[in-house]
Amino acid sequence: MKPLVKNTAKIMMFLLAAIIITGGATSCKSKKKLAREKSAAEYTMKVEQAKRDLTAMLNGTTNWSLEEQDNRLNVIKSYNIDDDEVIDLITKVESKISMDKAEAERKDEEDRLKREEDEKIKDAAAKYEEFDNQLNAISKSTTIDAANKKITLSLEQFATPDVPVLIIISQYGGVNDYDRPTTISKFLNYLKDKKQYQYQVESVKRDGLGKITEVELIKK
Repeated sequence: MKPLVKNTAKIMMFLLAAIIITGGATSCKSKKKLAREKSAAEYTMKVEQAKRDLTAMLNGTTNWSLEEQDNRLNVIKSYNIDDDEVIDLITKVESKISMDKAEAERKDEEDRLKREEDEKIKDAAAKYEEFDNQLNAISKSTTIDAANKKITLSLEQFATPDVPVLIIISQYGGVNDYDRPTTISKFLNYLKDKKQYQYQVESVKRDGLGKITEVELIKK
């Protein structure tokens, strides 16, 4: 009887050990399976999010700056996603960002040149502001005598009363189109009669004595 009890106890111990070992192995396999499933799910989510972001950047429907788009693109590329659609989208977005950068640089340069041109115009206007005021004052004179006195004073700045006055009526591609030329004497008397000054001094040439030898005006 005792040997039977001992054998039964041994069998039970072996069965228990087998159950523990089998359970442990099953548990280990379950954890690995769960880890694989989680990894696969995360990868799928990453791929789908990458597709959404790349499509939005391609369509221009994000509010991201070019720098932010570039950063996001680099993050997506770092995933090394093996998906044909994502790979194609990456190529297209890279091309779009490259073109957008070139356009932004072109616009920045255009804005810079425009600012420089505006500054030049502003400086030129300030440079000849006093002369413009003189011409405007002649046109605004209330009497003929007052206008004639201002004309006489103004002519003292010129080499001769016949100094040419060139009036720009249009500008295109850096080329000026001029009205019929006149002289400073005729122009000042024209302002006296017209009683309106609708010009701005564009340039003035002087001789070695500082006397004006040519005036270029532009119609406002």
